[in-house]
Amino acid sequence: MSQMTNGRLVLEDGTEFRGKLFGHRAACHGEVVFSTGMVGYAESLTDPSYRGQILTFTFPSIGNYGVPDPGRDDWGLNDAFESNRIHATAVVVAAHADDATHWSAGRSFSKWLQAKEVPGISGVDTRALTQHLRDKGSMRAALVADGEAPVFKDDKPRDLVAEVSLPEPREYGHDGPRLVLLDTGVKENIIRSLVMAGARVLRVPHNFDFFGEDFDGLFLANGPGDPKDATASIDLVRQALKERIPLFGICLGHQLLSLAAGAQTYKLKFGHRGHNQPCVEVGTRRCFITSQNHGYAVDGRTLPDGWREWFVNANDGSNEGIRHDYLPVRSVQFHPEASPGPRDTMHLFKLFVEMVR
Repeated sequence: MSQMTNGRLVLEDGTEFRGKLFGHRAACHGEVVFSTGMVGYAESLTDPSYRGQILTFTFPSIGNYGVPDPGRDDWGLNDAFESNRIHATAVVVAAHADDATHWSAGRSFSKWLQAKEVPGISGVDTRALTQHLRDKGSMRAALVADGEAPVFKDDKPRDLVAEVSLPEPREYGHDGPRLVLLDTGVKENIIRSLVMAGARVLRVPHNFDFFGEDFDGLFLANGPGDPKDATASIDLVRQALKERIPLFGICLGHQLLSLAAGAQTYKLKFGHRGHNQPCVEVGTRRCFITSQNHGYAVDGRTLPDGWREWFVNANDGSNEGIRHDYLPVRSVQFHPEASPGPRDTMHLFKLFVEMVR
């Protein structure tokens, strides 16, 4: 295909959005979603929670400050990305910058997508696309060149959590209480935040039997897909609750904890994805601005006895966190580690580390 190949984003309801293909040139498909974040495209695209999704950025121009070269911090974690690869299936933008003059830029946005073999389409009316998804709800879509027929689904279902979980345990940090982190698609800044809060972290696969390990608490990570599909992880969390192990969850981890406790989850119409979601701490007048990326939510009305809501979304009233009445068990739907986004709730990492000391 040429540099300026015409392409189409075709939604499963038949709606089409035209544009120019850039990045890697290949047809693809997935659930199309949108994020309202103004910055942080590199962190968002490397977030494993976007696995299998076509990510639309609502901000008018993406790639303005380029993409930094990869590096590692003292714990061997990515210092600019949230994982080792782009997890989004494709990218949809109104416009993208081919040149970047920021001091940290190692390459352009388009060249990064090319190197990681991720397709993109530019010149799309992302405002109209976002309004359509808000009205009709998130749906599947296909990104194709002109003349190609769209395909919307794989022949076989995918185990998204298994795709993003690490294959074998790995440890981070040197001092403090030891936490088992169940990796269902963890963002690396979550690990960094726990270590900086004073913990050692044993990161294990999503289906790893960790009960024979010596540890002080269990941490449940974020990740992709329908939480009800992560049955192996739910079983492990259910066992941890029976043994009264101190526990904290984020995003998918919040949903897995809720399901293990006996509550229900449901799919949001178009999800919460961005860096400006206001969450109110129940029983107070405190409102935190949070970073979020989820398409499912916990039904707070289904929480069993002994559990209560901890946070709620100020925009739509959906559940944003739960806590047990007397056990050291809590979780939040939002992302206190930010990356990208505000750090208003970063203190929750220290709160959990202090709970398990």
